[in-house]
Amino acid sequence: MSHKKIAFFFIIGTTIAVIAQQSATEAPSGFATPTNGQSISPTGELLVNPGTQSVSNGIAEPPGDTFALDQAQFERRHDPSTGLGPIFNATSCVECHNNGGVTGAASQFTEVRVGHKVNAEGKIVNPHDPNGMFVNPTVVINDGANTITGRALINDRAICPQAQEHVPDTENIRTLRAVLNTLGDGFVEAVDDKTFLAIAAKQLAESNGMIHGEAIQVPILEAPGKTGLGKFGWKAQDPTILSFSGDAYLNEMGVTNRLKPKDVTTVCKTTTDPEDTPDALNLADIDHFAQFIRGTQAPPRDTTLAATTDAVVGQSLFNSVGCVSCHVDTLITAPAGTVINGGAYTVPIALGNKIIHPFGDFLLHDVGTGDGIVQAGPADTANKMRTAPLWGLRIRSRFMHDNGSLTLGDAIQRHAGEARDVVRHFNALTDAQQQQLITFLKSL
Repeated sequence: MSHKKIAFFFIIGTTIAVIAQQSATEAPSGFATPTNGQSISPTGELLVNPGTQSVSNGIAEPPGDTFALDQAQFERRHDPSTGLGPIFNATSCVECHNNGGVTGAASQFTEVRVGHKVNAEGKIVNPHDPNGMFVNPTVVINDGANTITGRALINDRAICPQAQEHVPDTENIRTLRAVLNTLGDGFVEAVDDKTFLAIAAKQLAESNGMIHGEAIQVPILEAPGKTGLGKFGWKAQDPTILSFSGDAYLNEMGVTNRLKPKDVTTVCKTTTDPEDTPDALNLADIDHFAQFIRGTQAPPRDTTLAATTDAVVGQSLFNSVGCVSCHVDTLITAPAGTVINGGAYTVPIALGNKIIHPFGDFLLHDVGTGDGIVQAGPADTANKMRTAPLWGLRIRSRFMHDNGSLTLGDAIQRHAGEARDVVRHFNALTDAQQQQLITFLKSL
């Protein structure tokens, strides 16, 4: 092949890339899901049932369904007669996924995760022992008559005293997990898995191996026998929004469903499994949850703050010190009509070929804050956490996976491991430059 032909090839390739990029459009953004009940409008008026004013991203609804109904199901409160428990953390999805009067946003709530490590002989060892193998706890309930095994989660609440969980003294790995934002996750789900793999490869090449995001394959619950790249959850333990919905319905609320059909204990249980059954539209609650999340708009920027000189310079510094390596600013979703999730879902028009700005790579990294828990991936993921996407950061008051950082400066300084050079570069900035970078973060 001649040099001219090679040049022509790359020109054509670049042109094709440009055309593809031009055909993509910005995803709609906004905190457009006011929580049902009473709230105050931007003009100071009292709004009753503001959820009826919610605006989706334009996603097509199943026959007879509406975005308002999807949100109402997301906000529906359960009790034991409708499947709550026997152990649970919340009575509804919105109880945790709500902030600033916005349904689906992250909040200050945390959940408890514990476990321990054992050596080759099965003896419990120091949680920092690199040769130890992570083991989930055995939780004794009901005065020793019953046990709960197979999961690191310890639920905070129960429908009766007999079912209440407590952390066993044997579990020397103990951590909190912050509630995650779900707004805009429909767009994240619609990004091709290959995009995340390409990001991981780029990180490895550009950092000389220092930064190396890990992508894990996890079961797609709605497509038995199929796996997909984990994108959701602090350990990237869920590959799809429907899988996430089924998993959370059981583990956070104790409501069994077709994807997670058995309760973790039957102590005080009076209902039959699965408790989540289809409604008149032939949609189960988890279908409404998934439809609501997929229909939410992306978290918006504070456009006024983002336009200031400090925020503009701050974003340039954010890029130059290396934050953007993991907190990837821009992704493009797959074209509408693309079949994903093991064949169980087709990217709809509203989510296809959209440009989003999550400021996250959705990969697992060791940045020195890992909790030691193995959840869905291999043993090496124990001290890795999924990069927190930074969109919507401005309506959060606590940061990092455990909500343990109360200022953005503290959160930055907690980064180590793969991020240690990035933090070193940040610390080399002047005080004024550091504040400009933080101003940029406050605009997200």
